[in-house]
Amino acid sequence: MISLKSGKKSVILQRFFISGIMRNVLKFVDFRPKFFTCLKDYNKQKFSQDALAGLITGIVALPLAIAFGIASGVSPQEGIITAIVAGFIISLLGGSKVQIGGPTGAFIVIIYGIVSNPAYGLPGLTIATILAGVLLVLMGVFKLGTVIKFIPYPIIIGFTAGIAVTIFTTQMGDVFGLKQSVIDPLTGDVVIDPETGGTLMAPLKTPGDFIGKWICYFEHFETFNLWNFVIAIASVLIIIFSPKVVGKVPGLNKIPGSLYAIILMTFVVLAMKHLMGIDGIDTIGDRYEIEAKLPEMVVPTITYDMVRNLMPIAFTIAILGAIESLLSAAVADGVIGDRHNSNTELIGQGIANILCPMFGGIPATGAIARTMTNINNGGRTPVAGIVHAVVLLLILLVLMPYANYIPMACLAGVLIIVSYNMSGWRTCRALLHNPKSDVSVLIVTFLLTVIFDLTVAIEFGLILAALLLFRRVASTSHISLLNGEVSLSEDTDIRTNNADIDNLHIPDGVQVYEIDGPFFFGIANKFDELAATSMFQSEMKPEVRIIRMRKVPFVDATGLHNLELFVQKSHQDNMHVILSGVRPEVMRVIEHTSLFQEVGKENIYDHINGALARAREVVGDPEKHHRKNNK
Repeated sequence: MISLKSGKKSVILQRFFISGIMRNVLKFVDFRPKFFTCLKDYNKQKFSQDALAGLITGIVALPLAIAFGIASGVSPQEGIITAIVAGFIISLLGGSKVQIGGPTGAFIVIIYGIVSNPAYGLPGLTIATILAGVLLVLMGVFKLGTVIKFIPYPIIIGFTAGIAVTIFTTQMGDVFGLKQSVIDPLTGDVVIDPETGGTLMAPLKTPGDFIGKWICYFEHFETFNLWNFVIAIASVLIIIFSPKVVGKVPGLNKIPGSLYAIILMTFVVLAMKHLMGIDGIDTIGDRYEIEAKLPEMVVPTITYDMVRNLMPIAFTIAILGAIESLLSAAVADGVIGDRHNSNTELIGQGIANILCPMFGGIPATGAIARTMTNINNGGRTPVAGIVHAVVLLLILLVLMPYANYIPMACLAGVLIIVSYNMSGWRTCRALLHNPKSDVSVLIVTFLLTVIFDLTVAIEFGLILAALLLFRRVASTSHISLLNGEVSLSEDTDIRTNNADIDNLHIPDGVQVYEIDGPFFFGIANKFDELAATSMFQSEMKPEVRIIRMRKVPFVDATGLHNLELFVQKSHQDNMHVILSGVRPEVMRVIEHTSLFQEVGKENIYDHINGALARAREVVGDPEKHHRKNNK
């Protein structure tokens, strides 16, 4: 009995200890999914609104998921699975009430590059997506959700426009219906079609790079298929004009133009094939096999070499996913008057990207178009996003066999509209009137995205933006040597009872240096240059140097180091150094460095009056200044 009671006590204490640890962990980790907070006052009316919004959003998401899957180099099934699995998890665990997750156009370039690379393929994509999910979770755990928002706007616009151009480029093969000869891999000879006796043709396979794609298109343009071009252009026109045609019809105005285009063009192509005998228009069923079921969950084997090789790509996916999801959530907040939790959103996005590829999915993030569709149709809680995922699941299980008849040229038309909407050409045009540094970042990021890849574009864009920022900050910071007098106008560190005194006289043998702006590595060397120039020009060696820091908002390690060297050199030359007007935030930094001991507490003043008084004591003329200013 005694041992039993002690065992119970031990279990109770253990549970109490574990619960305490969990509470502390939850306090540290900012993870509060909106789904669970919204359930507190949930009712039938809210559910009916969310259900309708989720149904419509699911219908809107269907053609986009299919198109994004195909454009990414995988099958339409992978696109739909991503929309189902990731959409469900992001709504369940995310930090936004109305965010809709799924595949987006921003990832097409990255995914296509991985899948088309023989060294990676689909297994590489799976591992890269899981690694990106882990990075997103870590971003959320360490509360980097707000930091992501500080990525320069020109970089975001630059790579978004670059992605749009790349997506447009990838669809030209299906728009023009271009083909290539089938080559026997064993003999290298052209394969002959046994039915027609002519060369067996297959859909054009293009290189991964932008320039290579266009070269390939021009080389095979003799295979141009007029009917594919007509179907693509007709799809674009239907998407553009269908809202104007059915805009005032209740119910029909909720259906996206892309779905109208897909349904109509599918029936047109079927009629052309069976009634008119027109061949050569490829459909989804001609290239892919779609199974009307969810695949089984498979956990991949991850090795150290895979992690090392794929980590740069995973980092790009994570950064891009974080930017797009948080921007989408911020836009949604402005519409519904709510405030999302950015760290929770990143954690939810990360979990979705960890689990989704285990079911065969691709990278996912918040989709602003589907999110706005959800909002515009009454969705106000994450339940709408969950309903949207359930709707897509039912479509996958029931209607997917019919997707085999969708023409590829029609999907190309859908993606052309997507690329146009992504391009943000009006924003790009407006940014061209901004400072040259912003314009250069925009253009460089755009060109690197188009010509090379998104990883290079983001990395180089961030480096260039940082360098230009440092240059701009450095140009606003100045170090000057005051001559004769210290002006009292607009000074924050002046303390005097005489309002008639406009200037304070600098005693003989005293130099006053003034730092205006941040004292960081970008201008730290200017101190030495100015000091050397002043010593060369001065006839008399100063006894005291006052460094006035009233306009220094912060100082970095390089600035502190150079300042300490300057003080040490001054002491070696038998010069006294005094600091004046040191701000509290800067003083807290200095107190923890050897500079504080080097200068001495007695030589640090919060205003210029005290610094000059101390300087007069050092030079041995304490009354000179007082006499001059009271004549």
